[in-house]
Amino acid sequence: MAPTARQQHSLDFGDQAQTCADRLQRWPSDLHGLGAGWSAVVQAFLASTTGRDLSARLMDALATGKTIYPREPLRALKLTPLNEVRVVILGQDPYHGPGQAEGLAFSVAPGVKIPPSLRNIYKELNTSMGMPMPKQGSLVHWAEQGVLLLNTCLTVEQGRAASHARWGWEKLTDDLIDAVAKQQKNVVFMLWGAHAQTKRPLIEKAGTSNQHLILQANHPSPLSAMRMPMPFLGCAHFALANAHLKLAGIKAIQW
Repeated sequence: MAPTARQQHSLDFGDQAQTCADRLQRWPSDLHGLGAGWSAVVQAFLASTTGRDLSARLMDALATGKTIYPREPLRALKLTPLNEVRVVILGQDPYHGPGQAEGLAFSVAPGVKIPPSLRNIYKELNTSMGMPMPKQGSLVHWAEQGVLLLNTCLTVEQGRAASHARWGWEKLTDDLIDAVAKQQKNVVFMLWGAHAQTKRPLIEKAGTSNQHLILQANHPSPLSAMRMPMPFLGCAHFALANAHLKLAGIKAIQW
């Protein structure tokens, strides 16, 4: 039987051809593709009261016909295994427009117009490292090199920015940051903007002896990228990250 209009609304945890009901049955049990390191963290979260409450809210939202992005909320974890993390870039909320979010902080799907914050990221790379300005906004090639592009909230309702903030994702993403800080060494954490910078104490407490580098600057959005005292444009974070990695004997990122 053909899916109803309501069933066609999707939380994109799987193939786009699947109905809403199919996805509800699969979430949160479908964690295929997560490495062992991430899987332990995610499973512990899902078994917690916060995790169960989050799952229930997601299911309720879908059941009432809401469209939720991105297609794969855990994609950053699938592309960047815990034992391969070299750099962490923290975002806040997925893009909420159709076709934009692809499960990676600051990244948009190929063919989508490059958002202003990402354009400033590219501008900083151009200025500090001589990188040409890309014509597309997907950062999958960073993720595949060990750059964890993690939003602190992993889903959003279409057209409603920050609509899933404080639903419980923040507990999971704090646990993921904690796991990186404790289990990896010489990781570069790029904290852009006040929201990301609230995670500094968590990183410092978890990774006191792991020789991490924490870099802070304003958010790359046009409203704050040039604001003092920590302007994003001119911060040289990408060059500093590669210098740190090389000094530690770790392969630099091909930005």
